[in-house]
Amino acid sequence: MRTSFFICLFLLTAFIGNAQNDNPEIVKIGDIMPEFTIISDDGTEFKSTTLKGKVILVNFFATWCPPCQKELAAVQETLWPKYQNNPDFALLVIGREHNNAELKTYNEKKGFTFPLYPDKSRAIYASFANSLIPRSYLIGKDGKVKHIITGYTEEEFSNLMSRIENALK
Repeated sequence: MRTSFFICLFLLTAFIGNAQNDNPEIVKIGDIMPEFTIISDDGTEFKSTTLKGKVILVNFFATWCPPCQKELAAVQETLWPKYQNNPDFALLVIGREHNNAELKTYNEKKGFTFPLYPDKSRAIYASFANSLIPRSYLIGKDGKVKHIITGYTEEEFSNLMSRIENALK
């Protein structure tokens, strides 16, 4: 009985230690943005490589995520009106585990004027991170990650707006 107790204690300690070492980030600040292709339900493809030389904001969200709703509302209200016509800026708002039909219905309900892209199999998301949304990556003109945001706060969003402005200079 005593041996079983120590084995269980050892396994529990090992499990907890391993869980604490799990890092949700795959891509880190300073890394080159992973290349990916967004494939719509109709087979249309969009390749990230077409955005070279631009400042890019890649945002991952889910329609069921309350902090995502707040963040996307701020994008609609503040970020998109300011940068939508800037030829040096690209916004990729990607629905993790969503298809085009789900995103279309969601967008009709919310009234967003920026495009939403599907990541049905979570393949694009998996090239950036292991867990947690909302999640955003600011990519500089050099293709390197300049800033990463997990979650949403008004202060962090304001900081992001400043970082985008600086990256576009």
